[in-house]
This record gives sequence, C-alpha cells and structure tokens, in this order.
Amino acid sequence: MMKRILTLLVTLMLAGPALAQNGPLRLTITDGVIEPITFAVPSFQAETFEAQQAALDISRLVAQNLAGTGLFREVPAAAFISQISSFAQPVAFADWRAINAQALIVGAVNVSGNQLTVKFRLYDVFSGQELGEGLQFAGTVAGWRRMGHKVSDAVYSRITGEGGFFDSRVVFVSESGPKDNRQKRLAIMDYDGANVQFLTDSSSIVLAPRFSPSGDRVLYTSFESGFPRINVLNVANVGRQQLQTAPGEMAFSPRFSRDGRQVIYSLSNGGNTDIFRTDLATGQHMQLTTAPSIETAPSLSPDGSQIVFESDRSGTQQLYIMSANGGEARRISFGDGRYGTPVWSPRGDLVAFTKQNAGRFHIGVMRTDGSEERLLTSSFLDEGPTWSPNGRVIMFSRETQGAGGTSSMFSVDISGRNLKALPLQGGASDPSWGPLQP
Repeated sequence: MMKRILTLLVTLMLAGPALAQNGPLRLTITDGVIEPITFAVPSFQAETFEAQQAALDISRLVAQNLAGTGLFREVPAAAFISQISSFAQPVAFADWRAINAQALIVGAVNVSGNQLTVKFRLYDVFSGQELGEGLQFAGTVAGWRRMGHKVSDAVYSRITGEGGFFDSRVVFVSESGPKDNRQKRLAIMDYDGANVQFLTDSSSIVLAPRFSPSGDRVLYTSFESGFPRINVLNVANVGRQQLQTAPGEMAFSPRFSRDGRQVIYSLSNGGNTDIFRTDLATGQHMQLTTAPSIETAPSLSPDGSQIVFESDRSGTQQLYIMSANGGEARRISFGDGRYGTPVWSPRGDLVAFTKQNAGRFHIGVMRTDGSEERLLTSSFLDEGPTWSPNGRVIMFSRETQGAGGTSSMFSVDISGRNLKALPLQGGASDPSWGPLQP
C-alpha cells in the first residue's frame, strides 16, 4: 500500500523542542499499518449539578469520535490509577504513563439555565506538557453534541496537525417502503448519523443532494414535475427555488461552484447530455461541453479552475478533466472497467470515484493526473463518494446483494482502512458531506 496515502506517514512532531526531547506523541504509519495513539478521557467534571449528565455525555462522545478514526485507541477507565476530581488540579503524569496513556484529555462542563459551557485541556503525558492552550466552547444544553464535536476537532487537529471533521453534517436521501414503491426524501444528520432531520416530504422522488460550500443550502434533483428538475433548498427555513430550464429539458447531477453563486449540472435535450453552468442570481446559462456523448456528474476543483466529470465519449464510461469554462478535456481514467461519479478532494490532490469492473463495484481514489489509482472498497454495489471537510474520509452508499434494493451508508478513510457503517434507521443513499459548521 502506498505510503503517500496520508500526510501522517511522517512521524508527527506535535510541539516544540521541549516535547521533542521528552519523546512526543507520535503516529507511526509504515506500509499501511498504523500504530494508534493511546489516549485517556476521564469523565469531564460537572461544575454545577445540572451539568452532570452533559459532562458524562460529552466526554464519552469525544472518546468515541477519536477512537472511531482508527488513529487513536482509548485506555479504558478501569485501567486508571489516578482520577481527575478538579479541572484545575495538577496532573499526576506518572500515573498516566504507567497505563501507557500517551494523550490525556481533561475537561469541565457548566450549565446555567439553557446555556452550556465546556472547557478542556490536552496533555502529552510522556513529556508532561500541555499541547496548546485550553479552549472553551459555549452553546445550548440541547446542543451538547456539537460541543463534544468541537472538542474532538480541536484535539484531533492538535495531534495530527490537520483540520477536523466531527462538527459537520451530511445531507442524504432517506429511503423507506418496498422496492416497487420506494419513498425518498431529503434528510440531514450529524456526521456520525445522529440528529436526523427531514427536509422534504415523500410526495416526489428526490436524488443527489449536494451541500453548498457554506452549508446553508442544498441542491437536489426532483421529479415533482415528471421531469428531473434542480431545486435549491435553504436548510434553515426549507424554502426553495427551482433552476429554470426549457420544456422537455431534463436537468440533474448538480453541484455548487466554490463561491456558491453558480451551479454546474447536466442538461439533457434531444437525446444529448452536456454540462452547463448557471448563475443563480441572473439565471444566465453557459454550455460547457458540446460532444455528441453523455457528459455528467461534474465536480469543481477546490480553486474553481477545473471540472472533473464522467463521459462515454471514448466508448465506455470514463473520467475527464477540463477547464471550468469548458474547452478541451483530457482523460484521467485508464484502468479496466467503467468509472463514474467523480468528486474532487477538498485538498485538491485526489479525485474519488465509483468503479465497476468484473461484476463488482468499488469506491476508489486517484491523483488528478490519473496516477496512483487505489480501490478502497469492493462490494455488490458501492457508489456515490463524498469527502469529509478535511479530505481524509469518504462516505458512500452501499447496497448489499439480497437486500431488496435498500441502501445504507458507509465511511472509509483514504487508506482503505476503518470501513464503518453509519447507524441509521431504514435505507439511506446519496450522501453529501458538508463543511465544518460555523
């Protein structure tokens, strides 16, 4: 397995010379094998009686988030020698070193009325040093999960040196009912499958929701009129507008531009399908491809200068890249089988895709020049990858053979490790991972 899978392949030095002299926290990754960092999260301290449950819940959520990445391994509370009885008390580092806890996360929670405040400190146990300064987050009691995700992101970032992804949401298609009468509606959830909320009813088929770069709007394809039409939905108030197209035209597979002001999508008219761009404010359309073939599933590069898309212009379904203003396209997929649903990584270095070959479906990644193709999954039907905000995890839909056409959602990191199913009730498909919440 390629060692360039993660930037974490190089040992991470997490602080200055003092830590380096004392043996800093290290993520060791060789030949695709990761030696996780061991961490301990004693129950956060409740500074008020009303904060007791929230303190317990938040500390457990932080532990679950970190352990769920596969980069960290929790030391169980049963192994603790020391206990944390006060957020301000000195840390007995020798006791935590004795149980091989490399990182220690100490926190406290305060509840006053409907307001919740959580603060935390992160320590490198073996050096006996705090990593960075303690942070504090504030929100509502009902929003305790967000506070836990914010703490998790801060810890993850300090240890890995990369952005987090826990305080983010995913929009998807929730499915229910039998295969011959499947009901589909848009839903939104936390990255881990919690807090599911429905954005549309089941009166019409909806497909391919896509978050805006700021996370305030969602594009999706609706069959409400009998033809596929693209709608823009405001997440906060569920208000919507429809992208205007001519009678008989079918618009689908939309994505926002990087500034959120335009939409790129596929438009089918007269048996031909091309990629278009529309300005949401003016309604002005621009055709970007003119080939006598099917061009669809466009995705913009992070800098907005290029588009990756799928096309059958070579006779089979393959991936191509062109300028964001159209023009000549270059093919980047050359392996066996068919390629589709390309999505540019937020980092700009990789393209994720769906591949079908020899009766199996795969989620894979490749460099933007088509090199270093890696298949991360293999199953009866895997499709529709979407990237986490930090570009280190991919979520996708999976349909298992004999499941009656019901899909579920999984995530996998870009090394192909740590494949996990999301704990959702009912069927779910077409995920789109949004940005970190403000």
